[in-house]
Amino acid sequence: MPPGKRGKAFWKQRYEDIGSFEQHLARNGTVIIKIFLNISKAEQKKRLLERLKNPEKNWKFSPGDVRERRHWDEYVEAYEDALEATSTELAPWYIVPADQKWVARSIVASIVTDTIGRLDLRYPELSETQRADFAAARQELLSEE
Repeated sequence: MPPGKRGKAFWKQRYEDIGSFEQHLARNGTVIIKIFLNISKAEQKKRLLERLKNPEKNWKFSPGDVRERRHWDEYVEAYEDALEATSTELAPWYIVPADQKWVARSIVASIVTDTIGRLDLRYPELSETQRADFAAARQELLSEE
């Protein structure tokens, strides 16, 4: 991030930039899905302790995670501000409860499949010239030894 103060004006401008970028993407045909996996402080603690206990999960652990937990309430406030400021009709946020991984995965899969289903996707239609070219190519392939 650029140097300087990080006051309300800074974040207001950041959120406006995010909105402008997402609007640009949407105008160019990109469908935006934003998912916030909402984990409780208790579940995060449980997962961090598991990472410390299980050698196969040690690689996932960072002492910084414990230091940052001291600011939990500040993070919650920052997340609320960011989600509220950047959730739009073109790019809404989906807030997914994530304490149970299988529930979170199911909800995310549903969001993605529902979004894809609304796209009304179709295979491209062939022109008469393309159909004739395909027929000729098929015939040539069939006539090979």
